[in-house]
Amino acid sequence: MGKFIYEGSVKTEIEDRTLTHLQLVITAKLRRAEPFPFSWREDTSVGGGRTTVWIQPGSALVFKYYGSRQPSINRAWVEALAFTANAASGLHVVPEPSDANGAAAAATDSAQLGSGPQL
Repeated sequence: MGKFIYEGSVKTEIEDRTLTHLQLVITAKLRRAEPFPFSWREDTSVGGGRTTVWIQPGSALVFKYYGSRQPSINRAWVEALAFTANAASGLHVVPEPSDANGAAAAATDSAQLGSGPQL
């Protein structure tokens, strides 16, 4: 389970594979100086609800990974996440689709976060 930290105070746990794909989309948007909202649902263990942060160039972001291996990248998932980031509602996690070669994502690498927050 990795961690996304915004401005040093807003934190949420996100599975490493999901976090890697989010990082690709977020950094691509920031390289183009495109601000956007990023939303996720909080786990009931931290009170539930939903959190949205406004990400813009200059935002202090930390992507903390607990696994030592870089997961394989699913381009179809990156594109699906980028589509949400470009919509008025902003970036949010969508289920991982099959990659361009038709291979389904491994069950252990799904977008589900188990006991962590639901995005």
